[in-house]
Amino acid sequence: MPFVSGRAVKSLSREALEAEVARLRVSEGRFRTILETVDAAFAIVQVKFDADDRPVDYRFLEANPAFEREAGVNLRGKWVTEFAPDLERFWFETYGRVAKTREPTTFESYAKAFARWFDVRAVPVGDPADRQIAIIFNDVTARREAEDRLRASEALARANIERVQLALAAGAIIGTWHWDLPTDRFTVDEGFARSFGLDPALGREGIPLAQIVATVHPDDREGLAAAIAEVIARGGAYAHQYRVRRADGRYYWIEANGRVDHGPDGTPLSFPGVVLDVEERRAVEQERDRANAQLRALTDTLEQRVGERTAELMNAEEQLRQSQKMEAVGQLTGGLAHDFNNLLAGISGSLELIQTRLSQGRINDIERYMTAAQGAARRAAALTHRLLAFSRRQTLAPKPTNVNALVEGMLDLIQRTVGPSVQVQTVGLAGLWPALVDPSQLENALLNLCINARDAMPEGGRIVIETSNRWIDAQVARRQDMPEGEYLSLSVSDTGTGMPPEVIAKAFDPFFTTKPLGQGTGLGLSMIYGFAKQSGGQVRIHSTVGEGTTVSVYLPRHQGEAARDEALPRGGLLPVAGAGETVLVVDDEPSVRMLVTDVLGELGYTAVEAADAAGGLRVLQSGARIDLLVTDVGLPGGLNGRQMADAARATRPDLKVLFITGYAENALLTNGQLEPGMAVLTKPFAVDALATRIREMIAR
Repeated sequence: MPFVSGRAVKSLSREALEAEVARLRVSEGRFRTILETVDAAFAIVQVKFDADDRPVDYRFLEANPAFEREAGVNLRGKWVTEFAPDLERFWFETYGRVAKTREPTTFESYAKAFARWFDVRAVPVGDPADRQIAIIFNDVTARREAEDRLRASEALARANIERVQLALAAGAIIGTWHWDLPTDRFTVDEGFARSFGLDPALGREGIPLAQIVATVHPDDREGLAAAIAEVIARGGAYAHQYRVRRADGRYYWIEANGRVDHGPDGTPLSFPGVVLDVEERRAVEQERDRANAQLRALTDTLEQRVGERTAELMNAEEQLRQSQKMEAVGQLTGGLAHDFNNLLAGISGSLELIQTRLSQGRINDIERYMTAAQGAARRAAALTHRLLAFSRRQTLAPKPTNVNALVEGMLDLIQRTVGPSVQVQTVGLAGLWPALVDPSQLENALLNLCINARDAMPEGGRIVIETSNRWIDAQVARRQDMPEGEYLSLSVSDTGTGMPPEVIAKAFDPFFTTKPLGQGTGLGLSMIYGFAKQSGGQVRIHSTVGEGTTVSVYLPRHQGEAARDEALPRGGLLPVAGAGETVLVVDDEPSVRMLVTDVLGELGYTAVEAADAAGGLRVLQSGARIDLLVTDVGLPGGLNGRQMADAARATRPDLKVLFITGYAENALLTNGQLEPGMAVLTKPFAVDALATRIREMIAR
């Protein structure tokens, strides 16, 4: 009863059913024994299909030990992609086709996952809906490799035969030899013997191998011995070129072609071959090599000439770049001379008139001249700050800043500045990231951008101030010349006249302006650009002629909370010092030391002066009371102000330091910030600003 249906099973008696089960167990046992002991690899797999009915994997339901030995793993219950994720698509397609069509197939294929060749028979089994197939296969890698070696040997032999045939046609064969390897008997034909000055009779009987080797050029003997040993060891075809001394005593190039035959046990038996004259061919090859060498030399010379011409062009380009640089420097210095001469004329003229009026005893007009001189001095200071901002040398005091709050705090000032004909709107992003930036310099930049926008709308219009968070990816970062990362942007847009591309290209150049003479310095955008770059950000302009302009300032995101503003104490130059409070002033400029010490005297502090860092350190390393150090950054004598302060803090860790400097020093900041207990005040400064900062630092 090879097959019993479910209905038949129900009709069987208990005894018959038990007998059938026993029979099936015996049959399964025989089947299992065959599977366990047969050398052929056998498995039953279930093919998995995707939604488009394409085979994507298969699972091993059964696998005999031979199959698992070939695979190297226990396969039962595993999907093939678990242990061979890179298996070629061919296997899935083939097994899937058998499972779907129910048509057996036989094939040989290479599995890269196992680095083996397999002879495979795949047949469908079980219910068609189960998509199961039986696989029987054998590892035929050794046979395939042997066939490959045989094909390679036959190909080499065919190549040698072709060379011999060509040599016969050209009359290039010198002679033949036969080497009986077990007896070491080396015989040659008459042509071989005559060519090498040997006795033809001796050649037929057998020539000592040493006599043959003696004709080989000394420089070629080692290579010949290695080539012969290699072909005897492996068997098969042989071809080697070397020089030999022929009957006329001269050395000629020959090519020996032969074949080593092995016995069934692998013992080398015979080594027959033919000798070809390749002297003429070698001469042609040498001539070809000389021609190639000459061609390479010409190519190298050409490359050298191209290199020299390229160097000339690069030199010319560098000269042009230097010329353009000098033109820019000339424009910069010319603009500086013009503006500073105007300001110095106002300052020096006012001072002369003050001196004249004092000598005449007329003091009524002195206040007017003083006001004019102070105004010119303030404009000169502002011009210097703009230049330092452009060159990224201004002294910044960065702190975590809420840019939305900064914009809101400036709205009234901006609206008053641009006038009633211009409508100002703000679009502040909720959740805007804070920025590590100098808030006062950012306020100056924003005000400058709004003034530029106003000037681009002579008939009135609308200004939109917008903030947003931006992620600048690598591609955009390269295009905008900035590092990729997280930024917040502050943009000022107008509905004005716009700018053409050639104006945008020069917009950040110092003293470049499209405004009429006397209505702009040309430093506004260059100052904003320098400030943004010094703050680790960037400025970009987008403009369309007749439609308007948008200038965007990008500032790196600060990972942290924005700082809260703290009001500085006010109070003019009234005495506020406590008993014995002392300030050390270090500056190499006498006029600055005089100014600071006079302000300290007005505030009631005791002032101690030093002209350089060495003098300042002597005071700081003494036992004198010092409540505050006020120092320039650039000092003579080898130590700057920051180095002096650091040295002093080694013994006075709580020392408060106020740096007064004319421009940003690289050594002033640590990681872009001042250390706690340090502050900076930029020269030139107002007296009340100095007094306020001194009071604030000592009181804190």
